[in-house]
Amino acid sequence: MNMILPAALSATPNGTTRAQVRIVIVGHVDHGKSTLVGRLLHETGSLPEGKLEMLKAVSARRGMPFEWSFLLDALQTERDQGITIDTTQIRFRTNARDVVLIDAPGHAEFLRNMITGASQADGAVLIIDALEGVRDQTRRHGYLLHLLGIKQVVVVVNKMDRVVFSASRFAEISDEIAAHLSGLGVNPAAIIPISARDGDGVKIHTPRIGWYRGPTVVEALDALEPARPLEALPLRLPVQAIYKFDDRRIVAGRIESGSLAAGDEIVIMPTGKIAKIKSVESWPVTPLLGRQGAGRSVGITLDRELFVERGDVIAHVGQSPSDTRRLRARIFWLHDKPLAAGTTILVRLGTREARAVVVAIDKAVDPGELSSVENSAIGRNHVGEIDISLAQPIAADAYANNPRLGRLVIEVNGRIAGGGLVLSVDAARRAVPVDIVPVESALRPDERSARYRHNGAVVWLTGLPGAGKSTLARALERRLFSRGGSPMLLDGDTLRAGLNGDLGFSPEDRSENIRRIAEVATHLARNGHIAIVAAVSPAREDRAAARRIADTAFREIYVATPAEVCEERDPKGHYAKARAGALKGFTGIGNDYQPPERSELVIDTSTRPLTEATHEIERMLADTGILFDELADLAANI
Repeated sequence: MNMILPAALSATPNGTTRAQVRIVIVGHVDHGKSTLVGRLLHETGSLPEGKLEMLKAVSARRGMPFEWSFLLDALQTERDQGITIDTTQIRFRTNARDVVLIDAPGHAEFLRNMITGASQADGAVLIIDALEGVRDQTRRHGYLLHLLGIKQVVVVVNKMDRVVFSASRFAEISDEIAAHLSGLGVNPAAIIPISARDGDGVKIHTPRIGWYRGPTVVEALDALEPARPLEALPLRLPVQAIYKFDDRRIVAGRIESGSLAAGDEIVIMPTGKIAKIKSVESWPVTPLLGRQGAGRSVGITLDRELFVERGDVIAHVGQSPSDTRRLRARIFWLHDKPLAAGTTILVRLGTREARAVVVAIDKAVDPGELSSVENSAIGRNHVGEIDISLAQPIAADAYANNPRLGRLVIEVNGRIAGGGLVLSVDAARRAVPVDIVPVESALRPDERSARYRHNGAVVWLTGLPGAGKSTLARALERRLFSRGGSPMLLDGDTLRAGLNGDLGFSPEDRSENIRRIAEVATHLARNGHIAIVAAVSPAREDRAAARRIADTAFREIYVATPAEVCEERDPKGHYAKARAGALKGFTGIGNDYQPPERSELVIDTSTRPLTEATHEIERMLADTGILFDELADLAANI
């Protein structure tokens, strides 16, 4: 048996390559899937030497007739139950193809496993019992193949011996299943009458199906098109982790598609930042020379220092995935509670996870039903199409363009609740146009620090409205400037009047507000300034995202003034308006502010004079390497 290569090709003994197709075989319980697979292994000469004889001997010792399905029984419990409960991959060769056949369960309780198997397939074999005909679960499986984007389907009408190889019975079933699949947009590649037990129609035509003129099962499999090799697709390297060794910053992950090499110009999505690959690292041999292809786990270093985080996707410039906050997906729902519009979910795509809200639900149906009556929610084991609004931009491909970045998993309350395919990506809201090449400053960081006598930093003041953040920020700005520094005040309300004027106060808009502030502040910090941010920023997750953006330049200060003091101050009249119901989405009344669990400094302005509080921030900046020389000495002596 051959090992599977990363792409849709496999090696032959003489070093050439053959097309490889991955095919899932599905059908109702007892319609004969395992028997067909066992027969295919025998007919193509793919059984290990002596295996058939050994199984026949075992059957004889157990006092039971030999069944071709025994070849697939991996566990004794499966034989005892008579139900295949997991997906099993079987490899065999035809004249033209290396076939990886994925046997998926047909029992209703094991649909999750069937989804796992079918999601890997290039094509499918749908098997139907000639006597029982098309069943509800047959239709369900047809819908699930449609759900998973499988367009190449071979239908096999098995157990024709039970209907005396009736051509009229075959035509009846053929017409019914063809109409069902066509209604789903799937045109069967072939519909074949067979007897898997006896071998009719599996590899050869026999007199008992002499009225049938189409391909055998083996011929139909040979005609299926293999998937486009992964290395022929655009580069997709989801970032798994970032490591620091000596002075190297290594971005690590697995190449899901395409290839890369040192010197390639890449773009980091969804931010759109551009760099060149300086080196390709591995272990224990490093650096790696030459191109590295799909399936290879690598680390890369870049020719410039950029902020990269887990979940980002590295692609070649001009061939990047879309960066978006809006997806349309076709999903299969597994959770006990139906999925309805407005539900908050966690979306996992590649190595990225992001909070999201289901904006709309369309085509929510039970795939086992004959009718296509739509529901307003997606029930357990049902399917539907949904529009998803993400709290932050992610990089994604439509499944049709690149399957490796076109599948998603949905979690609810820490449990996997569903999964499916990305149908389309709304790329109208791009984070940063990828055709823009960032221009570096003409001044080096050490030139700026020599003039300002400090390093760049993001000083992030968070706390309830009225806690004193803006007052404290203005005092710190004045103090640093009077000593020759370069502070920049970024007040949350001021930015909402301009840069962030298009944002509201939904959780998604609040997250985007904080992201934009963090990006501006980080840009200032990287150019040697001290960006002083005064923003309520109530969500811990949003502040954590700001810290990830600013990286080592980030300093969080929790202005921990008690809520009753803040409301008593009410400098802008917001508490009074909120109490009167005139100010929606106001943070401060209720439990919607999440205090930092760990910050660089905590200051209560109700017990600390302004001058003393400002001095304490200076000491923290000096102690953490931002202020130095005379500024640090002055701060330390106060």
